[in-house]
Amino acid sequence: MSNSGALRSFKHRNFRILYPASVVSNIGTWAQRVAQDWLVLELTNNSAADLGIVTGLQFLPTIFLSIWGGALADRFSKRKLLIITAAGGAFTSALLGALVISKSAVIWEVYVLALVFGVFSAIDAPIRTSFTSELVGKADLANAVSLNSANFNLGRLVGPALSGFLIFLFGTGWSFLINALSYIFVIVSLRLIRHDELHITQKPNRAASIKDGFKYVRENLQVRLVMVTVFFSATFGLNFQIFNALMAKGEFHLGPQEFGGAGSVLAIGSLSAAIIGTRLENSRVPKRIMLGAMIFGLLVATLSFAQSYLQYLLILPFAGAVALTTFIFANSYVQTTTPSPLRGRVMGIYLLIFMGGTPLGSPLIGWAASSFGIRPTIFICGLITTTAAVIVFTRLRKLIGRQSQSNAEHDAGNDDVENPPEHRF
Repeated sequence: MSNSGALRSFKHRNFRILYPASVVSNIGTWAQRVAQDWLVLELTNNSAADLGIVTGLQFLPTIFLSIWGGALADRFSKRKLLIITAAGGAFTSALLGALVISKSAVIWEVYVLALVFGVFSAIDAPIRTSFTSELVGKADLANAVSLNSANFNLGRLVGPALSGFLIFLFGTGWSFLINALSYIFVIVSLRLIRHDELHITQKPNRAASIKDGFKYVRENLQVRLVMVTVFFSATFGLNFQIFNALMAKGEFHLGPQEFGGAGSVLAIGSLSAAIIGTRLENSRVPKRIMLGAMIFGLLVATLSFAQSYLQYLLILPFAGAVALTTFIFANSYVQTTTPSPLRGRVMGIYLLIFMGGTPLGSPLIGWAASSFGIRPTIFICGLITTTAAVIVFTRLRKLIGRQSQSNAEHDAGNDDVENPPEHRF
């Protein structure tokens, strides 16, 4: 296999083993997300506020646990930690599925289990993200990030459609059980990974401090600005599950199959972007991340003007493609510019930024949709996303200009640049 091809990460045996299991797991995860949203609407008579609360509860643990999960990744074996989080996710999904199939599920149980599922997900995410570098090494890391994004969006493509079909035939319960089963594939593949083939450049540090991760982010301007851009884009723009559910059921008066289909159409654009992204590694710089966020916000705002379900579906894949490209670039940039000993903690901070706004944003979006309507809410979310990206981009250009002028005046050259990749613009 070519060392420079779009699939070069597959030359690593451990990556080849884990990748298909991750595909199955992502399909299960997306099937559960659709089923959970539909279950909430069924139990609450289409309450947008309750839908926002459940989504917020699922991501609430990210605020408190993602950084801790990143610290665990730098302190202990990532493979063993991932087995534990996968087992926790399987148990939670199976319990909710059993409650639904037995027709005994009530909304407060959905609240609690969404929160517990979120605990395992919050700990898992930074560990899994930083584990990628151990699977393929730093040279192939950017390529592996794009392939993992393609994996994630393949799940988004298949999972919602599968869930919509299952909901139509059997109700929501089977989607939760399928997700529980999918975790078994992950656990088996993790046990098959060969430790001696992992790219571990430094042994786990039991004394790894969370504050060192914050110090790194604080002292690296461009990493910090990228994270600010990601925060606004993810918190206000990346709410397609809420947007799609409320538009499909409330505005277009459609059923679960159409709702699931909207998620699959969104994934078509996202999956295409992930595949193209495997060949755009030199483009992963702050300027393009912020430009991508601007365009993404405009596309989200455009969704609010769709007058038919078909028009809505035509815009979705473009929004998904731009969103995923932006987040792939941001993820890769942060990972590849962060020193290996700090990568788990910094990615914990990144994921806190990426998902931590959801517990606040989702209930707010649910409330706004109930109070003002889903269309004005989507428009405002898109406007906030674009405006934030413009402000950060302007700030970045001014600071880079000052830095370039200072370097030229002092003839600093490369000797004064502590971390050259950090200054790519």
